[in-house]
Amino acid sequence: MMAAAQPRPDDLIARLPPLRGRLAVQAPLADVTWFRVGGPAEVMFRPADREDLVAFLKNRPADVPVTVLGVGSNTLVRDGGIPGVVIRLGRGFVEVTAEGDEIVAGAGAPDVNVAMTAQRAGIAGLEFLRGIPGTIGGGLRMNAGAYGREFRDVLVWAEALDPQGNLHRLSSADMGFSYRHCGVPEDWIFIACRLKGTAGDPAAIQTRMDEIQAAREGSQPIRSRTGGSTFANPEGHKAWQLIDAAGCRGLVVGDAQVSEQHCNFLINRGGATAADLEMLGETVRRRVKDSSGVSLRWEIRRIGVQKGEGSHE
Repeated sequence: MMAAAQPRPDDLIARLPPLRGRLAVQAPLADVTWFRVGGPAEVMFRPADREDLVAFLKNRPADVPVTVLGVGSNTLVRDGGIPGVVIRLGRGFVEVTAEGDEIVAGAGAPDVNVAMTAQRAGIAGLEFLRGIPGTIGGGLRMNAGAYGREFRDVLVWAEALDPQGNLHRLSSADMGFSYRHCGVPEDWIFIACRLKGTAGDPAAIQTRMDEIQAAREGSQPIRSRTGGSTFANPEGHKAWQLIDAAGCRGLVVGDAQVSEQHCNFLINRGGATAADLEMLGETVRRRVKDSSGVSLRWEIRRIGVQKGEGSHE
C-alpha cells in the first residue's frame, strides 16, 4: 500500500487567511541565524503591521504551529527546519521613538538601535542594550541583560498578542521576570514596549556605549558564527568558569567548537550542523555536571526538528 502523501507548504499557505504581509515557502533560515545553520521554515510570514498580525492570529487554522523568530542571534534552528508558520517582525515593528526620558520601541527593533536612539535623545540607563545582539522582542522574552542591567530594570510596559490575537499591555510586574526568564506564556507574541531611562549627557552616554562595545570585542568571539552566551549563569557561579574547569575550552564536535576566547560561546567553524552544535552543548553540560554537580541551563533558544523528524528540507 502506498504511503499517504505529505502535505506541501503550498497547501499550508492555501489554508491561511488573506494577509497583506509577505509569505514564503521553504524559507531558508540558515541565512538569517547567527550560527548560519538550520533547515528552512515551512512557511515564513512577515506581517505588514500590527493589524495584519492580528488578522493572522484571529483567523489561522488552530492546528498550525506558530514560531516567532527575531534576528536569530541567540537561536539554534535544528537541521530539519521549523514546521508550520515562522513569523518575523519586520518593517512594521521596528520604529523607535524617544518621549521625554523614555523610549517606545517595536519588538522587531534591534537592541543596538534602541541604545543609539536613547543616546541621541540624551536618555541614560539604556546603554546596556548596546551589548545585547538581538531584538527588543527577544530581550523581553528572556529578560536579556548585560553589563549590570536587564530588561526588568527599565521596562515600563510591554504589549503582546495572545494566540487569539487579543492585545495585552503588561507592566514589568506582570512579566514574571527572573534571571534570563519571562513568565509570559510562550505562545504570546511581543509587539512593542516602553523603556524608562533618566536624563543624561549624550557624550557621556556614547562613551559608556563605546566602553561596552570594546569590552565585548575584547572578551567575546563576536566576529565568529556564534549564538551569544550558550548557558545561563547558575546561581553563585559563572557558566564559563564551570565550563573551563571541566576541561571544555576548545572542545570540538564535528565542525562546532567551544570558543577558546570565551568558553560560554559555541562557534560554527564553517561546516558545522545544528546537530553538531547541540551535541557539543549537551557534551559540555554533561561534563560540567560530572565535574561540579551543577546542571547548566541553555540560554540559547533551540527550535525546530531534527533532520528526518518531520523535516521540512
